[in-house]
Formats: sequence, C-alpha cells, structure tokens
Amino acid sequence: MAETLPQLLVENAERWGDGRIALREKEYGIWQPVTWREYLGHVKAFCLGLVHLGLTPEDTVGIIGDNRPEWVYAELAAQAAGARSVGIYQDSIAEEILYIADHADVTFLVVEDQEQVDKVLEVIHRLPRVRKVIYHDPRGLRNYPEPLLMAFPQVEELGRAYEAEHPGWFEASVARGKATDIAILSTTSGTTSRPKLAMLTHRNLMSMARNLMAVDPLEPGDEYVSFLPLAWIGEQMMTINCGLTVGFTVNFPEEPETVQENIREIGPQVIFSPPRIWENMLSTVQVKIEDTTRMKRAIYRWALEVGYQMADTLFERRRPSLGLRLRYRLADWLVFAMLKDHLGLRRLKRCYTGGAALGPDVFRFYHALGVNLKQIYGQTEVGGISVVHRDGEIKFHTVGRPIPETEVRISEAGEILTRSPAVFVGYYRNPEATAETLQDGWLHSGDAGYFDEDGHLVVIDRLKDVMALRGGTRFSPQFIENKLKFSQYIREAVVFGHDRDYVTAMINIDFANVGKWAERRHIAYTTYTDLAQKPQVYALIRRDVERTNADLPEAARIRRFLLLHKELDADDAELTRTRKVRRRFIAERYQHIIQALYSGQEALEVETEITYQDGTTATIQTRLHIEEVA
Repeated sequence: MAETLPQLLVENAERWGDGRIALREKEYGIWQPVTWREYLGHVKAFCLGLVHLGLTPEDTVGIIGDNRPEWVYAELAAQAAGARSVGIYQDSIAEEILYIADHADVTFLVVEDQEQVDKVLEVIHRLPRVRKVIYHDPRGLRNYPEPLLMAFPQVEELGRAYEAEHPGWFEASVARGKATDIAILSTTSGTTSRPKLAMLTHRNLMSMARNLMAVDPLEPGDEYVSFLPLAWIGEQMMTINCGLTVGFTVNFPEEPETVQENIREIGPQVIFSPPRIWENMLSTVQVKIEDTTRMKRAIYRWALEVGYQMADTLFERRRPSLGLRLRYRLADWLVFAMLKDHLGLRRLKRCYTGGAALGPDVFRFYHALGVNLKQIYGQTEVGGISVVHRDGEIKFHTVGRPIPETEVRISEAGEILTRSPAVFVGYYRNPEATAETLQDGWLHSGDAGYFDEDGHLVVIDRLKDVMALRGGTRFSPQFIENKLKFSQYIREAVVFGHDRDYVTAMINIDFANVGKWAERRHIAYTTYTDLAQKPQVYALIRRDVERTNADLPEAARIRRFLLLHKELDADDAELTRTRKVRRRFIAERYQHIIQALYSGQEALEVETEITYQDGTTATIQTRLHIEEVA
C-alpha cells in the first residue's frame, strides 16, 4: 500500500495509464488533457533532471507561480527524490520570496514566468544556496544572460538522459519513500508575525485526505478546478492530496481572470474556497440583480424568499411541506438553476469554505439556492482540515464534527485542541514555536470555541482576538465584521472596542460595486479615496452598519465608523496572503485613526504610505469623515 504521494501517483498511473485524464489545463482557448501515464512521465523526467543538477534528499525545492501542471510536477518530483517542497505565493514581493527561500534552505526555485524571475533575480545575490532558477513560461526571457536560469523542458530532457544512464533509479527512489518523510513545508497564515514553515509528512497529508473522503466521498470521474494559490494548504489539500487519493481530474484555469468562466465550462463536482470567494460571488449576484429590470428583480426576490424558507426548514431538520416543495421547484426552474449554471455550481455534489469564518447570511444564501455549502475547520498544522459538516447536518453557526481519526477537545482556557495522524511534526528551524504549539501530542490552535448540544464545534474567534468592552461585555470582532461584509458594498472591515466604552469600525468599500452604484446615480468621482469620502457613500454604508447593529446585542453595536481612504492590502502587510486581517499590525499602523474614532472628532487628516506590488511606495494625504450611528 502506498505510503507517499509519489507512490500513489505510480499506483494511479499503473491503474489508469492513458485511459483516464489526471490533469487538464486551458491554453490558447483549448483544454489540454494530461493522462495519468503522462503525469507520471513529467514527474519522473523532472525529478531525474533535478537529481542530475545535484538535488539531494536534504534539499528544498521552492515553487512560485499560478496554478499550473508544472507546479504539481515539481512538487512531486522533489518528493520522489526524497526531498521536500515549499510553495511561495505568486503575489509575494521580492523580500517575502527572500525570507521564505532563505528560511526553508531552498536550493532550486521553480518559477512560472518573467515576473517571478525578475523578483527572484532582485534578491538572488542573497540566496547563496540556490543553484538553479527554473522557469516554465519562456515569454520575455530569451535574452536573459543569467547562468542560473534554465527552462523547465530542459530539465526534463536532462532527466530523460539521466534515466538512460541510470535505469530504475526513479522507481527505486520512490519505493524507498516512507510515510514519515517530510513532504512539504507549508507557510502559516502569519497573522501576528512572519509566517512559520509547518513540516508536514506524507502520513499527515494522506491521512487527512483519506478521512475527508470517508466523510464526503468523490469518484475518479469527478472534476475539480484548482484556482486558489497552491502555496495555501487548502489548495494542497484538494489538488494534490485528495486528487491523488481519489484520482479525480484536476483542472487548471487559463488565467486568474478567467476562473469564473472556466469553472462554468468544467462544472465541477466539488469546490473549495475561502470566504472571500463566496462573498465576492454573492456580491456579483447582488449587483447584477440591481442592474436588471423591475420584473426580474421581483421574481428573484420572491424565489430567494422561498429558498430561504426551504433552507431554514432543512437547517432545522424538518420535512418541508408539499406546498413549499412545489414553490421551491418553481423557484429553482425560474431562477436558481440558471443562476447556479451561470456561476458554475450546477453539478456540485458539495462545496466547502474554510480558512476563516463565513458570515451566516452568506451561508444561508447559498443553501437557499440549493448549493450544498459546508463549513470546514482546520489549520496548516493539521494538513488543512479536522472538522466538517456532514450532509443533512448543516448548522451555519458551527463548523461540524471531527473527521475520522481526529480528536478535538476544549481546554480550560477555551482553546480548541486537536490530535490526529494529520497533525504536523513541527515548525522548520523553530523549536520554540513547536514546543508552544505541540504539547503531549495535542495541537494548540490558538482559536476559542466550544461544542454545542449536538457535538458540533463552534469557533468563536482567535483566542487573542476576542475582545471585552470596559464594562465587561465580551464580543467577537470577526462575527461583526462578517455580518458587515454580507453587504455587496463592503469589501473589508476591522472592528475595535477592546477595553473601550463602545465598538467602532474601520471599513473598506468595494470599489467596483460602489463605483457602479455611484455611476447609476450620476455621482462623479476620480479615485478610490475620492469615492470613499462621498457623503452619499457614507449614507449607503451607514444603512449596512445599521442593518448589522439590528442583529447585535446593544452593548456590541457599532457606535462610530469611518471609510478608509485605501484598501487594506497584503503588500502593505495589513492582510495575510490569504486575506486574513493582521489585527496587531493594523492597530499599530492606524493608531491615530482608532484614537480619532474614540475622541469625538468628526474628521481627521491622514497621511499614509502605501506599497505597490513592485515594491515602490507612494504617500496618500486626505481628510477622513467619521460617522456617528445612533
């Protein structure tokens, strides 16, 4: 029985050969298939090419770029040689690439294109261990003189030549692999500091995939679209681990901008996305409905109300009445079926959201459409997932029950602790953090939670982020932020109030949606900053703040808010690469704004330095209005 991911690949190639498609990538408007035999052939050739260039089992292969078959080939090739890989987010700036590559002891960097090559070359003189930078999109790189550069096909050619001289080397190396070998170094979210590197073994990754598939089985004939960064453990979980465990087809979009169109073309049976994807999709629907005719809006709103009735009935595990079933069938025929088809959700068996909490209103919307959306809970340190909803047991304020072979308990301090075969073996070159997180075999998550009466886990917030007002009232800022983000006009929100008299919020508008709203009302604007400070936009957002307040305890309601003059951005270290808010950093950077929210001021002057993706900076100066909410 296979103990490692490359061994699984060999088994799948022997079982299906050229008779089944393993991977598919859209290039130049055409879906290009890769069979299981071809998949193995690419991994083998690239593995042997790296070995010819000097790869050893002690080395790390760094991978940067969009989701492409070459990423998967490179990762499995490193593992087949007994080495390990580390994924780096494709939108990382040069300094972030330097930190990960240096900290992970990277010796080979596999990058996608000229953009990534340029970022690497900017810091390559500070990466003495790197022997080769291997690219797989040659456009714009023909005249680059750097001797470290090499094209992906060249490495594969070296591998084929190496195979001729060392027949059987690849097969013997794969067979030597053990379940306890380190497969990947996976970056943590880094909400409080620089990301750590979690060491995950083949046993960790394969046990997680096996146990998830025991709860929600998929079949070899199913389709999956890989569009989230493969540096994120959630995408690793589906594309690599579950893909090899089940043998379903993994599809790679043509470009990041064509993801929605490509999902619709493929019609996958499963989708895994963080909340921002589901929120953005809902926001798009809401905007398009506002742009349509009055009759269509009326039909949509009637259908959605019927959908909510059906969803609530099923959430409560009651049998829907005949009348409700008939009305829902009509609503599905008139609205939901076409809407799901347009979004690429029509063939779904189930879909997941994870990485952060999803607002209950968003959750309820998708179930109204008939989309089997489930919340999952997990961390990088547990291979991606430890808890999931079961079919027919959906409770949108919970994350479900533990998957097989997984124990979850709550400590006396209210912290969620996990023990399972998927729990990582430690942080790379960070024994202090390992000792703090792993204690007696239990993973200390840092999250606060509890079990409800049905044994479902309820995640409150990060333990350190649960806040208390000066009067003693405790509240979860994340819960309030998620309710705010149900609005199609709010992209991000950060709530404050710890050790204060009341709650305040700093809000990012959704520039595209608010811009369309303004254009329909002939409100002129120039930039994001200009639009955000329009009185009409403040009035628009105020309605959403009041809607949010209506569902909150009086003490936890937002009393004052402002619209930020810039979008919170990962390049400015305000968000992680998975778009989680870095609260501590924001609290320090915007201390003067937070102080103004609590000082009774009606406005303040701000000057902020922003960082662009290429590393250059600029300064924004403007006047921010502060809105009081009765």
